[in-house]
Amino acid sequence: MNKIIVGMGEALWDVLPEGKKIGGAPANFAYHVSQFGFDSRVVSAVGRDADGQEILDVFAQKKLACQIEQVDYPTGTVQVTLDAVGVPCYEIKEGVAWDNIPFTDELKRLALSTRAVCFGSLAQRSAVSRATIQRFLDMMPDGDEQIKIFDINLRQGFYTKEILCESMRRCNILKINDEELVTISRIFGYPGIDLQDKCWILLAKYNLKMLILTCGTNGSYVFTPGVVSFQDTPRVPVADTVGAGDSFTAAFTSAILSGKPVPEAHKLAVEVSAYVCTQSGAMPELPAAFKSRLE
Repeated sequence: MNKIIVGMGEALWDVLPEGKKIGGAPANFAYHVSQFGFDSRVVSAVGRDADGQEILDVFAQKKLACQIEQVDYPTGTVQVTLDAVGVPCYEIKEGVAWDNIPFTDELKRLALSTRAVCFGSLAQRSAVSRATIQRFLDMMPDGDEQIKIFDINLRQGFYTKEILCESMRRCNILKINDEELVTISRIFGYPGIDLQDKCWILLAKYNLKMLILTCGTNGSYVFTPGVVSFQDTPRVPVADTVGAGDSFTAAFTSAILSGKPVPEAHKLAVEVSAYVCTQSGAMPELPAAFKSRLE
């Protein structure tokens, strides 16, 4: 059985009002998966610069395994500002290292040993990284045990209909929030029907195992053929929401791979995500009580 869980795409610095913190959805996802005891990898690229070396050093300190190439582009940064309720707004620099992730023999070997991967649309804004991500997905062995999660993460218009279609065709689990679903519906021509019906359309059209819809404070849904799980969003004091969605995806994936039923995996994901909202930054250490639920 292939055991490795991969977060693939952007690795960068989130430059927050209180200073910089390591960021990027793939690293957040891989970090939280590793906290549940899985062998995870971050796949990305950084520059041959101080920021890039610092990212590698931080991953090493966190004992987070990675397959990160150093390339002749600057390490990525994102200027993050938070609104009055702690919701982030992002200014994402272009032409950076993670736009140029090379497909190497080492990456091919990793793909052949990968059981689950999480990827988004942001790292596919450039042709180089898009081709690498698509080759990686196509190289993974097929089988009922393989999980390919497309966590859309629409940012700053860095997406096209073609990228979204190709990604949904390659994934078997789609994760999307309510605002993104409205945008997707406009692009794909599904106006005038409610959110749940739009989810059923996407689930059927792309033959998905699951579709995860998060609606902020209004709860979240997991759609599987014929069955829907709903969980309320816990009310917690919010420090910031950076990385909360990635921790949700990581906890859900970890639970599913541990053999938990969808409602149980969904409940854990919601609770982990709520906890991360109470902490500053995307990679807090999770309490042991969460981890023990998968033992």
